[in-house]
Amino acid sequence: MDFTTLITANELREHLDDPHMVILDARFTLDDEQWGKAVYAEGHIPGAHQADTADDLAGPIITGVTGRRPFPDPADFAATLSAWGIDDSTQVVTYDADGGLMSAARIWVMLRWMGHDRVAVLDGGWQAWLAAEGPVESAVPAPTPRTFTPRLRPHLLADVDEVDAARQGPLTCVFDSRGAEGYHGGGVYHDPVRGHIAGAGLADRAHTLTDNKHYRSPAELREHYVELIGDQSPEDIIFYCGSGITAAQNVLAMTVAGLPGSRMYVGSWSEWITDPSRPVEL
Repeated sequence: MDFTTLITANELREHLDDPHMVILDARFTLDDEQWGKAVYAEGHIPGAHQADTADDLAGPIITGVTGRRPFPDPADFAATLSAWGIDDSTQVVTYDADGGLMSAARIWVMLRWMGHDRVAVLDGGWQAWLAAEGPVESAVPAPTPRTFTPRLRPHLLADVDEVDAARQGPLTCVFDSRGAEGYHGGGVYHDPVRGHIAGAGLADRAHTLTDNKHYRSPAELREHYVELIGDQSPEDIIFYCGSGITAAQNVLAMTVAGLPGSRMYVGSWSEWITDPSRPVEL
């Protein structure tokens, strides 16, 4: 197996017993952070480990400095991956309940940041698995620990200073991954300030999926992103969101479109607003 972007439910079923594959259940919702644990306990893809966004995929919050979901320390995350039985040879498959719109794509970005390319998001997520009549179990698997060796790629991420410089350039290089309502300060907010980073464009991550929450074709995605970025290099493009989760969807979708190299601002809106001097717009 060598899946590096997406995997279909049928492809996953064919490899379900492969000893070199680890599956991560990343179901999560912003409105109830315990929901992922509850639905995992009710049933999950056989052999899947629960990858909790707060406990496993985020590090400590530093008040006034970080956003709500900073990446964990690389050594800590390497220990987590090792405990799940992941090493350099492992094919990782991750899924959520939203076709990748939530934490599955974040895991994809995190593993690539750690130097691991053999990671794929289940196209269509949990609902696609059920629609394919994939087996479901409630038993918690006992992993065989391995040793994951991180090979960090810091260039895959953008920090707040890079975002500040990029947003002021002559071309739109920074894009907000939330929907139009949130971009303009409307709807439900989990942060005390509304709006978007001044100078940022809008790249609603939901536009990467079809109505049934499967990824649009590579050709459709390429057309979508070319309309947004023109002939700019993907390496010049930075995506952010509310707290560093859904922006990953755009980074993955750009790669599916054959436009790899865009970066993610993990701190996102929740970090940007920790400094009142950073400009915002509605």
